[in-house]
Amino acid sequence: MSSISQNAPGKVALLMGNEAIARGALEAGVKVCAAYPGNPSSEIIGTLAGVADEMGLHVEWSVNEKVALEVAAAASLAGLRGLCAMKQNGLNVASDFLLNLNLTGTRGGLVVVVADDPAGVSSSNEEDSRIFAKLGDLPLLEPATIQEAKEMTREAFSLSEKLGLPVMIRSVTRVSHARGNVSLDELPQSGPKPGFDLSQPRCAFPALPNHRLLHERFQRAKEMSEESPFNFYRGPERPDLVVITSGSGYLYSLEAAINLKIEERVGILKLGMTWPLPEAFVLGYLREAGNFLFIEEVDPFLENNVKELFAQNCFDIGVKRFHGKADGMVPDVGELNPEIVTAAMENLLNVRHLPRPENYSRIAREAAAGLVPARALGFCAGCPHRATYWAIKLALALDGRNGFVLGDIGCYSLGMGPSGFAQMKTLHAMGSGVGLACGFGQLERFGLEQPVVAVCGDSTFYHAAIPALINARYNGANFLLLLLDNNATAMTGFQPHPGTGLTATGDKTPVIDLRAICEVFGASVEVVDPFDVESTVEMILRMIRTEKGVHPVRNPNCCNLELSETSNQKMEKGEIISNGVKVLILRRECALVSAKRQKKLFRIEVDQERCLGEACGCNRLCTRIFKCPGLMWDQATGRARIDEAICTGCGVCTEICPASAIRKEAA
Repeated sequence: MSSISQNAPGKVALLMGNEAIARGALEAGVKVCAAYPGNPSSEIIGTLAGVADEMGLHVEWSVNEKVALEVAAAASLAGLRGLCAMKQNGLNVASDFLLNLNLTGTRGGLVVVVADDPAGVSSSNEEDSRIFAKLGDLPLLEPATIQEAKEMTREAFSLSEKLGLPVMIRSVTRVSHARGNVSLDELPQSGPKPGFDLSQPRCAFPALPNHRLLHERFQRAKEMSEESPFNFYRGPERPDLVVITSGSGYLYSLEAAINLKIEERVGILKLGMTWPLPEAFVLGYLREAGNFLFIEEVDPFLENNVKELFAQNCFDIGVKRFHGKADGMVPDVGELNPEIVTAAMENLLNVRHLPRPENYSRIAREAAAGLVPARALGFCAGCPHRATYWAIKLALALDGRNGFVLGDIGCYSLGMGPSGFAQMKTLHAMGSGVGLACGFGQLERFGLEQPVVAVCGDSTFYHAAIPALINARYNGANFLLLLLDNNATAMTGFQPHPGTGLTATGDKTPVIDLRAICEVFGASVEVVDPFDVESTVEMILRMIRTEKGVHPVRNPNCCNLELSETSNQKMEKGEIISNGVKVLILRRECALVSAKRQKKLFRIEVDQERCLGEACGCNRLCTRIFKCPGLMWDQATGRARIDEAICTGCGVCTEICPASAIRKEAA
């Protein structure tokens, strides 16, 4: 039995923050859970999916966050408790529905967990999701510890039902992915029977009376915030400095105060329910001190709200000094850490703390420079995306019209860097590469001559690219979509999607075929294996040529690629695929998924006599440019070698060596 699902009140379990959130939902009696995978939130639904059958839950990976929230909201409107989880980018997708749902209200407890990613460790931005709570007049809770993550989640369902509103929980990377001891409570053994109340339709329109009702609910939330057990003060009665903090900032602040030995001088006002702001509670401490430091990730949410409260009461409580992001005392970008908070307290209280010798950092950097090799972000050995970008690079070079690639967030985002040969030129939200291509694909009439290419992963296609593809067909945009089908949501942990034939709980389900979807929209569709570099280059070339002007291949043998005689003939004849939106599906399973079967496609070796090393004239194309981790440069021999422990045997490298020194044979 999983520690998440055991009914053992009082037992202490070591849990990840996301697992603690899942446990809190189980203790609250959740019945329906939905999400789209996105780090740092992915383990919440992954954990619940693992106990779904045992606990009698419905758990699903939805195609996007808006749909996931709608699925969880349906449970709420039927009187059951529902949970929806996402990362900060996902809340943008779900916000359209969320900012209507707040107007109609909820019935069963509905909790929306948003895991923010300060510093954008695994994201395209470091957006602060808390502003949505203020925008939607929704209660907001922020756990600071792993235990609190569980307690807050359980309490959030009750709070939601008391108010008739969704309740947001905002976690951050260092809470979601940290581990700590969690004391378990009892699991409920039964739940209500679902049913939709026909006498209470849930319609956001008309907006005005619903908005008025929302404000009434929010006023009750204000009253509840004053009594929240997650808000507390720790420190002296008359502190020299009060730190106002939430979430991960609480433990950073506590550690800094302890290390500096200033606990008798510093008070820590820790807010767990950060919206609505517990105004009376906060005002009590504003009156008792003169200096305040705000510690929070990412934006000055607490800082601005407390300053607004101060402005309304400044004549009663006198002059105060506020420090934080506004005055530069705390960085306004990136993650916080104990060192940042310690430095701020040192500056404000004129104290010093030397945890290690002053020259420690310099010595550590010098030692690391000689011991730790520089490592750039790169594709895994045998990743089909590396082969794809290599083919794109060759095809666009052969075409010679400065074609460009539009992309978005996913493993294939590495196409912007050396691992993808700097081919991808835009990176925004999921599916935005295809949406931008819809626009660029209309500019030929204004004189744009460059081929337009978009790249999109299979999971991203289901999530966000289908509407853009429909738009392209409807409005006649001319571009090539390269659909990178690696049969996994690889970036977030290999969760299944509609193209894998499995659900979140491992049940078999019909495959929603990518090719069929594209063809039903009227797109011209072809399928290739990116490991077959020559065929992939040939197909990209054919598909970026247009009826209005066939562009001859300038040098069919450039870039170390020797197109076959048949391919050359096709290029010379000017064979093309008609204008409009075209889709090339590059189908090859993710190397990490394939590796689980522990079977290589080929055995690869470098002929040490044929490899000419630095004398080749290729400037070490294999290890300096292609850069598969399975290829290594042997300094002693001045030759390339295969790292047998890493090489997956994909065989792509055998096609790039101008000396044909890399060979493959059946594994």
